[in-house]
Amino acid sequence: MRFKFVSLIALITAMVIVFAACAGQAQPAAPAEPAPPPAAEETVETPAAEAEAEPAPEPEPEPETDDTTDAVTGATMDANDVQIALVAHSPDSILDDGSFNQGAWDGIQRFINNHGLPAGNAQFFQPHEGSDVARIDLIEGVISGGANILVLPGFHFINSSYDLQDMFPDVMFVLLDASPARDNVVRVQPNLAAIHYAEEQAGFLAGYAAVMEGYRNLGFTGGIPVPAVVRYGHGFIEGAEFAAASLGLEPGEVTINYHYFGAFAPDPAFAVTASAWFAAGTEIIFAAAGGAGANVFSAAEGAGASVIGVDVDQGHLSESVITSAVKGLDVSVYDMIAAFWLGTFQGGELRFDASNNGIGLSMASSRMQNFTQAQYENIFEQLASGAISVSSSEVLSEILENISLVVVTEL
Repeated sequence: MRFKFVSLIALITAMVIVFAACAGQAQPAAPAEPAPPPAAEETVETPAAEAEAEPAPEPEPEPETDDTTDAVTGATMDANDVQIALVAHSPDSILDDGSFNQGAWDGIQRFINNHGLPAGNAQFFQPHEGSDVARIDLIEGVISGGANILVLPGFHFINSSYDLQDMFPDVMFVLLDASPARDNVVRVQPNLAAIHYAEEQAGFLAGYAAVMEGYRNLGFTGGIPVPAVVRYGHGFIEGAEFAAASLGLEPGEVTINYHYFGAFAPDPAFAVTASAWFAAGTEIIFAAAGGAGANVFSAAEGAGASVIGVDVDQGHLSESVITSAVKGLDVSVYDMIAAFWLGTFQGGELRFDASNNGIGLSMASSRMQNFTQAQYENIFEQLASGAISVSSSEVLSEILENISLVVVTEL
């Protein structure tokens, strides 16, 4: 009887232990039933203990410091230190124009990539209209948004940059193909670099190469006759003359049709003009016309004729482009931004020419058959050394005074 009683007590005790164990396991699975205070403390302390056990992962402060490593110098830089804006002169001036804007943007992008900066540190802006007031309003907003170095491409910024350099003395400006001026008075502050290129040398190379390649009936179409475009055209005439003399050609054997469209934006009428030239015997056109160059390309494609591109390598835009007269837009823009980052930015008027590889022909993508790389290097070296001098005059009559072999017809 006593054994049975003891056994019964043992059985009851075992059942209580099993029941308690089961109840303890089922408790976390019942969220509606709050855990007793001791259990809650254990749940809170466990992650804390685990976090203390592995103190390594502490690199969370990225939102506060936007630091990145300069891939060129190896220095640590704040991504906010270089906020670049490329500003167009009008709503019609697009980024991928295959010409001036694109060349400047290539230099900006190369800096961004080489220095490991976020893509958002460079932006492109267009004003709502092509006026000085609209350009200044836009730039004020861009600067208040954080931009601290602005690239202004082209002569349209001559007047607005004159004011902007004074309005924002702590912001750096890179003005391409122009100098800030008001009423023909040029004034350049230390925070503005006015970049100029020897377009006459680039045009000279284009004219020289065309004649050396074998073309005799040439054409030049400019956009608007602003100084840079005018120098391209005048240099083209001088280069053709120099090549004609080098080859011992007779007077009149080389001809050039010479014309300005009056705009840089594409217009079907420009294709009609170029097509008429090709139909009349023009073999190649040097198109220093910005976006309007696309009209010349299409006309040349239809006629099986050739084109020389401008500003940047335009060979990828058309099979008709045999080479391009380029200026170092990307190089000069890159150099100015790099100087800004290094704290060595200096304002003033700067010139890029053959002596510092500021201009040239796009020989790497050349489709010429007769004009060789060796010939190019030879003539380029003569320009770089000053052995050949090209006039930078913007008066056509002054250029034509020294032309005796090439016949130029203004149309």
